[in-house]
Amino acid sequence: MIGLCLGLSGVVWAQLPIADFTLAWNHTIEKVRWEEDYRVTQQGLVLGEARVKGNGAGMEIPEDARLENGSWHYRRQLPPLQPLKLARTPQAGDYQLCFDGSCRSMSQWLGPPAAGQPTVELWSCE
Repeated sequence: MIGLCLGLSGVVWAQLPIADFTLAWNHTIEKVRWEEDYRVTQQGLVLGEARVKGNGAGMEIPEDARLENGSWHYRRQLPPLQPLKLARTPQAGDYQLCFDGSCRSMSQWLGPPAAGQPTVELWSCE
């Protein structure tokens, strides 16, 4: 079964048997929540809809975004990401993975963000 792997340079630190998920985080400066929906495929992670609660430094809302329930909703056309690289530091706080109706901090699988390991990658895996 295909699932989501978390790790670095092809080394799996955690594997989740999920077909889709939402990656969520708070902007480090503006403290605004971002969410991106992904589908796990053989080719990689396919970005679906994205949402952001507002704009600010480095947070430009795309022109085709629509405002719904206090969030800007939009879609970006990207090829499947394999891997999706994320910066993960103690100063920035942690990402959340949302699936099966709840959100969990990435630290549940990887431990807290650490200055000595400032990067994590997500990819589809068997």
